[in-house]
Amino acid sequence: MVPPMALRPEELAAAARTLDEGLLHARECARLTERHPELALDDAYRIQAQGISLRLARGETLRGYKMGLTSQAKREQMGLHSPVYGVLTDRMEVREGTYRLQGQIHPKIEPEVAFFLKSGLQGKITVEQALEACSGVCAAMEILDSRYVGFKYFSLPDVVADNSSSSHYLLGRTVRDPRELDLASLEMVMSVDGKPVERALSSAISGHPLLSLVQLCELLEANGMDGVPAGSVVLAGAATTAVQLAAGQTIQLQVQGLGEVSVKVEA
Repeated sequence: MVPPMALRPEELAAAARTLDEGLLHARECARLTERHPELALDDAYRIQAQGISLRLARGETLRGYKMGLTSQAKREQMGLHSPVYGVLTDRMEVREGTYRLQGQIHPKIEPEVAFFLKSGLQGKITVEQALEACSGVCAAMEILDSRYVGFKYFSLPDVVADNSSSSHYLLGRTVRDPRELDLASLEMVMSVDGKPVERALSSAISGHPLLSLVQLCELLEANGMDGVPAGSVVLAGAATTAVQLAAGQTIQLQVQGLGEVSVKVEA
């Protein structure tokens, strides 16, 4: 059963437009909960969906989903407490290995793994069903960029409404069958200009990265959404805290058994 709305439809639409304008013009805005202290998580997901609809109307296409706040370290960094999801589109993928800061507000990057789905997933599923649906797994990094002033600590509804702070993502070229790997014990090392700055095992992602797929399906069902369609890519969530980006940096992630993915940051 889809929860009822607390905000009026016109308020949801206005909030989505505000965040979309921030995205288009690299402009910070006040947290939605400053104007709507009663903003609930259910309505935040409705705002997120309306924001994605605005992007699709401009020609973007759906690519998949990202899970957020899946590691204890990340939740502590953001002062938040539970996993959330966001939506990925084709224009969010960084394909040439170069990320430009122009048009961004305060981007950060974090280490992840990504799953490719050969079949759809929906509702309450098991880890075994999640694994069966996967055609591959690769190293990945997500670039976060909030539209809110400060990008530090804010409420879970604020985060979710802003597409869970998702901005861009990078996918490694080495794609492996997930059945060939011990997905819960992959060593992950993220470096800045050749110096390791974040290190964790993949078990930091929800205890096991495949659990992120289970949680995603549960969250989508709770919000009255269809499941994850075949052909989707799903970022499982960050294994560590995020690192602030600056022009001139080269960020590299190495994941045991999955090779590396890297990006050069330009002004």
